[in-house]
Formats: sequence, structure tokens, C-alpha cells
Amino acid sequence: MSNQIEIQTQARHMNGKAESRRLRSTGKIPAVLYGAGKDNEHVTLDHDEMFHNLEKEGFTASILTLKTENGNQRVILRDVQMHPYKALVMHADFLRIRESEAMTIKVPVHLVGEEDAPGMVEGGILTQSINEIDITCLPKDLPEYLEINISELELNESLHMSDLVMPADVVLTGFMYVDEDDEQAMADANHAVVSIVPPRAPSEDVEEGDELEEGVEGEEGAEDSDATGDSPDAGASEES
Repeated sequence: MSNQIEIQTQARHMNGKAESRRLRSTGKIPAVLYGAGKDNEHVTLDHDEMFHNLEKEGFTASILTLKTENGNQRVILRDVQMHPYKALVMHADFLRIRESEAMTIKVPVHLVGEEDAPGMVEGGILTQSINEIDITCLPKDLPEYLEINISELELNESLHMSDLVMPADVVLTGFMYVDEDDEQAMADANHAVVSIVPPRAPSEDVEEGDELEEGVEGEEGAEDSDATGDSPDAGASEES
């Protein structure tokens, strides 16, 4: 997907909350373009185009081309703000890139070999703890995703960040500034990415609860059959 997406923009000469609300009411969203030693540019984007782009896997990890009044500019999406409960894009930030400067960006993780993993063949459950990973690289080396082969993963085994094989000239950002002699810092950076765990056995607590429920039902049945017993008062209240 990298280097393939072009987004048309229009210059925005007025700022502020009122102007942003007005733009959104017309199907546009405000955005800002910054970086590469140039002045910030305030632009507008078509909301629906941006919304559908965000639905594409890898869009946030792609180098995009913004078509502006100052020409085409290569950027990455640095931040996007969504409405708290509506399917609406509220604002976007784009960072200009320089071909000679390394950048840090999140890329999606793709798992392969799941059907061959011994742990899965034995009936294990796959748990993926990390769906995106921070990497640092030059724009020309940006991968669309990181592929992780789990075909040899056994039951009760995990692949950690340090186990990942990175493409050439791409490094894991989390390990860039960690002192290898600092065991705690290394442990903090070395998260499990994917694991295969045994299926959960039925909980003993649930079984005991089932037996207790059956016992209660039995006692209630005995009370119902006792014609001489006092009827307990019953009452219930419900708050709306």
C-alpha cells in the first residue's frame, strides 16, 4: 500500500472550533501538515474518503501523497482523532517525511503458519497480544507489515519481540535506546507478541456452584410439599 495512496486537500485559512464545526457539517474535516523544517499547513480533507482509507489495513503505516496547493507532499499519518461514540473522523495530523531521515511508525503484524504450529495441532489456543509494532527505518525501507512465522510454535510457548526477524535496515524502536546490560529494561521491552496456550479446563468453582444451585432447588421443592409449613413472605423491588 505504501506510496500508492493520494489524498486531495484544500487550503484552510480559518481556524478555531467554530470553523471546524462548520467544515464537518459540510462533509469536510480539518487537518494539519507539519515537519521537514517547513511551516505548518492547515488543510481540509473529504470526510468519507478519509474514513474509508482508515478502514484499510496498513493505511496508517503507509507513505501517503497529499495533494496541496503547494504541490504533492509525501507524508505519514501521525495522529487521527475520532468522535467518542460516532463513526466520524474529527481531525488528522500528517507528518512530512524526508527520504534521508529515519522515521518511527507503527506497522501491522501478520501471522503465518498457524495451521502447522504443533501447539495448534494439539488443540492449543492462539493469543496475539500485539497487533502493531513500532519500527524505525528510512522511508524507502518501510514494510507494509511485519510477517511472523509461528509454524514451529509449541504449546505453552511464546514469541517475544526479541525473537522477531526484521527486514533489512529496519529496527524495533523499543530496543533502540535500551542498555543491553539493564536486565529490567530489556525485560520491559521484550513483550510477548503471540502465544499458544492450552484450552481452559472447566472451572471447579462453576461445578461447585452448579451443585449448590441443585441443592437450593431441592430445598425449595421440599418446602412446597410441606402443607403445614409457614409460607415465607416474598417481596421484590426494582429500580429503573
